[in-house]
Amino acid sequence: MSDSIVVVGSCMIDFVSYAPRLPKKGETIHGTKFVTNFGGKGANQCVAAAKLGGKTTLIARVGDDVWGERYIANLKDQNVETKYVKKTPNFSSGIAQITVSEIGDNQIVIVAGANKELSVEDVELAKNDIISAGVVVMQLETSPKVAIKAMQLAKGISILNGAPALRQYDPKLLQLPTIFCVNETEASEFTGLPVTTKQEAEAAAHALISKGCNSVVLTLGAEGALYLAKNSNCIFLTCPAVQSVDSTGAGDAFIGALAYLLANNPNLPMENILRSACFIASDSVTRSGTQISFPGQEILSRCT
Repeated sequence: MSDSIVVVGSCMIDFVSYAPRLPKKGETIHGTKFVTNFGGKGANQCVAAAKLGGKTTLIARVGDDVWGERYIANLKDQNVETKYVKKTPNFSSGIAQITVSEIGDNQIVIVAGANKELSVEDVELAKNDIISAGVVVMQLETSPKVAIKAMQLAKGISILNGAPALRQYDPKLLQLPTIFCVNETEASEFTGLPVTTKQEAEAAAHALISKGCNSVVLTLGAEGALYLAKNSNCIFLTCPAVQSVDSTGAGDAFIGALAYLLANNPNLPMENILRSACFIASDSVTRSGTQISFPGQEILSRCT
């Protein structure tokens, strides 16, 4: 199997405000710090895999503004192949407004911008790279049609991160990926079930399997993750206890690590791969930011 990783998805500029706590509805509070970071689920997951040493290619859109130029330069600095990252005339780059509390909780509002223009045709142009990839990763910050097309082309392992979640969706989004990965909130949205305990999470995973998923990874924040494949028992993975500074990029660190480990350690048991991905995601929350918080190759010796 090829060890190359192709990520199809979004690029966002993150405008991040840090505050003692998250504001209540209609409330204005004083923040403590403001930073601008490179983000977006697609690019984050791609960079997370690249920083671990993965051979990564990103298929994405940025705007024809100053942020688009800066984003492509950032990706190149992270050793991500950018031949399929297009600047989009008359569109701004996507942005995310993020508030992070002192305990690491966050609220996020995204404006898609150029990400809305990522098309099935863009995926077609990258067809050969997708077909030959060991792992292909998608999310839902861009059109679901784009994710579906990429999964239809993929011959290796495909991972769909069902985020942001959809209450109404094409069943192919669940049926096509090798792994369907969601957090508790997203799992609840896709199933209509509450997901507030491990027991409820397991029930939601079974519901997703019954809807056509081949396998489900349900991330549980500081509690770790669970894995359920068709015709098998549920496996729970725990995370090491850490002091969370900023959890904004934890899910993307997890999926980037998952993609890297699957591409480069195909003979490892899934339980071992997921345990390492949990370890890497936990490490990322001990630093502020998204891509800048993702660990490099040195962490691999500590988690495998």
